[in-house]
Amino acid sequence: MRKALRWLLSLVVLIGTVGTASAAGAATAAEPRATDTKADTAATDIKDRLLAIPGMSLIEEKPYTGYRYFVLNYTQPIDHRHPSKGTFKQRLTVLHKDTARPTAFFTSGYGVSTTPSRSEPTRIIDGNQISLEYRYFTPSRPQPADWSKLDIWQAASDQHRIFKALKPVYDKKWVATGGSKGGMTATYYERFYPRDMDGVVAYVAPNDVVNKEDSRYDKFFQTVGTKECRAKLEAVQREALVRREPLEKKYAAFAEAGNYTFKTVGNLDKAYEAVVLDLVWGFWQYQPEAACADVPDAKTASDQVIFDYVDAVGGWTSYTDQGLTPYTPYYYQAGTQLGSPDIKQPWLGGLSRYGYQPPRNFVPRDIPMKFTSGAMADVDRWVRHNSQRMLYVYGENDPWGAEPFRPAKGAKHDSYVFTAPGGNHGANVAGLIPAEKAKATERIQAWAGVSTPAAPKPLAPYDAKLDRKDVQKEMTLRP
Repeated sequence: MRKALRWLLSLVVLIGTVGTASAAGAATAAEPRATDTKADTAATDIKDRLLAIPGMSLIEEKPYTGYRYFVLNYTQPIDHRHPSKGTFKQRLTVLHKDTARPTAFFTSGYGVSTTPSRSEPTRIIDGNQISLEYRYFTPSRPQPADWSKLDIWQAASDQHRIFKALKPVYDKKWVATGGSKGGMTATYYERFYPRDMDGVVAYVAPNDVVNKEDSRYDKFFQTVGTKECRAKLEAVQREALVRREPLEKKYAAFAEAGNYTFKTVGNLDKAYEAVVLDLVWGFWQYQPEAACADVPDAKTASDQVIFDYVDAVGGWTSYTDQGLTPYTPYYYQAGTQLGSPDIKQPWLGGLSRYGYQPPRNFVPRDIPMKFTSGAMADVDRWVRHNSQRMLYVYGENDPWGAEPFRPAKGAKHDSYVFTAPGGNHGANVAGLIPAEKAKATERIQAWAGVSTPAAPKPLAPYDAKLDRKDVQKEMTLRP
């Protein structure tokens, strides 16, 4: 499963750079710390309590007004079914507010940022936040890596084990959350360990139940936005294939200047077409409909304008070895359990040489892969019939929402699906219509065990740094 991710929004926390061990330490005296409970203050400092957990070690502590922020490692079994067969260190962060507050358990489904930030539910409940790096994303990878141990059950078991370790410290209610692949991850965790969390808030989570059936995506691209906008995008995409020869010369020069290589995907031509075929998906995934005005006129645009526009939406580095390597764990999962879309794009006629390439093309050949059917169908059945206290938020214009999760209906299940009008892959509770926004906020706070204002709103005030919409140019077609 690939995604066109032009600008990464706050729902998917960016992969950060871990500081050196010498940077570890308590917050400076000039920085006020979060007020903890009297019992905590009288007993043990929160850092000491965290480090007293067997298998937990400190990478560094960073000061942040009103919070304590820790970057940590936790020792996990490589195989939760056979814990004696080796361990690895899994990175996590703790944004500590107060042990008297509830906790949001966040994962992006990828790496973990080491810069303090808050997910939307964390602000809604004014709570603590535990953020976990997904197994096999660097540096949370066993060495040597047994890739057969990278699956959704093993990852859910990582979360379960972290929760069990931290629950004695953060003993109030917990809510799992994540965006995109993180929303999928929160869902899988709930499926395998439904007694851990008090609620789940999953954003823009794809649900590819049957990998070979992707007609819903094709139907989505027939109706999204306006006919004029769709035609402009399709024309640029087609023109990029018509002008393959001169544009590939530019791509070759781009690759040479940046020392980019194409061993994994096979050659420059395959990488070029993969980026071009992502263009329409990529636009709708992260661009507002108003950005249609910026789509160049394919008939009159120069080669350089076409080249630059495709780069702006998809990124020419996406299918280079350097672009693919950080996301090998994702493509491995897409090709073994999660599934990936295969849209037809009939407007391209016979110009495509490879079609939508499968995840196998984006994983080094020395890593064995075999798709296991049934994993997603199992999760889908469970969500439809057994889920409780689950909230899904989708964006109206987001391609990944074409195959959504549908939680069990009825008052006893207390689960919901809301769609943000005009929203894309950055859709969130704040973007819902007022009645649904109020309902979602009220339910999240209820699940977290905190009181809701008469007019439901986030309990923590906006913080320009913690709650900013981070932007970083990324690669294409990952959820």
